[in-house]
Amino acid sequence: MAQAVARQANHNKFLMTSNLIPQTIVNLIITPLTNQNNLAMFKKYYCLSFLVLSLSLLVSQSGFAQLAMLSKGDAAPAFNAKASLAGKEFDFSLKNALAKGPVVVYFYPSAYTGGCDAEAHAFAELKDKFTAAGATIIGVSADDIQRLNAFSSDPQYCAGKFPVASDPGGEIAAKYGLTISAGKSGIKDVRGQDLIHGFIPRTTYVIDKGGKIVAVFSSNTDHISPTDHVEKSLAIVKGL
Repeated sequence: MAQAVARQANHNKFLMTSNLIPQTIVNLIITPLTNQNNLAMFKKYYCLSFLVLSLSLLVSQSGFAQLAMLSKGDAAPAFNAKASLAGKEFDFSLKNALAKGPVVVYFYPSAYTGGCDAEAHAFAELKDKFTAAGATIIGVSADDIQRLNAFSSDPQYCAGKFPVASDPGGEIAAKYGLTISAGKSGIKDVRGQDLIHGFIPRTTYVIDKGGKIVAVFSSNTDHISPTDHVEKSLAIVKGL
């Protein structure tokens, strides 16, 4: 009996509090409007709040809303990008590439830097084996397309064997949960040219023809060398 009375008392308190909430909100809105001195300030902060809310909703619905790095078993986000093959620019489509078989999407910091050069050279050297396994290779970095035109045709690196795509704003990287770091002044590539773009962490995704990520390799977390990305990727696609 006592428990029932207590529950009823709590329920009545809840109803009273609930009824006060709408009135409180009305008072917060109406009071500034009845005071001419506060009306201009109310309009200012109302517009500012609306703008902040709109931007928040926009960001949450964009590719940049991806917070965690994608992992094995996740669906690979589709993307289109300006890319270069043997010095010639073209539009790369992950969807179209997957229609032909598995795809190795490898993100790297920058063309014409030590580790990235070694990685590109290794992919070029083993390109025929990837092709025999039915796999497509696409490199992605924040380099602009002009740098990639040179890099993709350079016989020491991509050697015209596979394409590399430009992601200068990091939009594609963000879809995969990768954060592009800001560029730093004073950094130069192996040719002595300034590197002014951001850097995407070295990460490789092996995607099966159904669009599912079947393997992920990250130099930051797995502590593997640039060429290890190539060898591990080849071993995976051979088993698909």
